[in-house]
Amino acid sequence: MINTSAHPKPVFADRDISSTFVKGMAVLKAFDDTHTRLTLAEIAQITQLDRASVRRLTLTLVYLGYAEKDGRHFSLSPQVLILAGSFLRGNQFGTHIQPLLNRYSGRIGQTVSLAIPDGNSAVYVAQSTAQEDAVSFGFTVGSRLPLLHTAIGRMILAFAAPDWAEETIRSTTFEQYTPETAMEPDEILRRTNQCRALGYTIVENEFEPGVTGFAVPVGGLHNLKAVVGTSKSTLSIRSEDDRLQTISLLQQVAQELGRSRMFASS
Repeated sequence: MINTSAHPKPVFADRDISSTFVKGMAVLKAFDDTHTRLTLAEIAQITQLDRASVRRLTLTLVYLGYAEKDGRHFSLSPQVLILAGSFLRGNQFGTHIQPLLNRYSGRIGQTVSLAIPDGNSAVYVAQSTAQEDAVSFGFTVGSRLPLLHTAIGRMILAFAAPDWAEETIRSTTFEQYTPETAMEPDEILRRTNQCRALGYTIVENEFEPGVTGFAVPVGGLHNLKAVVGTSKSTLSIRSEDDRLQTISLLQQVAQELGRSRMFASS
């Protein structure tokens, strides 16, 4: 079962939650695409934890082998992949999900990606590997996408709880990626509502010039389990039929994913 920030969190008594472990996870998540090497001061700034706690937690990660120290800087070690290994094997990524994404990637002609929400981002958890792309951002499993201006992100907003989606749209800092990036919260909300009504998302030239993103949900309205998406060169899309054919193929992927062990019990 996937638990995400787009869904209501289970309520537990404070005594049942380890605050130290929560802080340790915050330190682990401080390292991302744009923060691969960090000092203790930088980790403290990102996590908003005090320096003494950050020092102990970071050195503990080094002691356990999940982080490496190089002078004043720290980085994650390859051992962090072990944390995901059991999850990937247990949910048939190698035997079912990866081959499925590869098969539809060949039919669509572009990489097909599977993502889940995490805070104000979407995180790739799987990608097809069999297709040479005409359009490539260089994203990999673990890469994060903004919610507001990508097809995958907007699909998450559309199928999440409406109150959460509106709060996220109105509280997130906007970044203008292209001249066509929508920069008004009300306009993003309107487009998100339109995506909710259609059941799919097409975002054209907002995140990258000349690129159109497509996405569909895995799971139903207010029961979003993941999002599957792809991107194409805008110039290569000749008609509305081309757009709808891509959406149709992604919907077939989503239907098959919905029957997989990873999502069937969610």
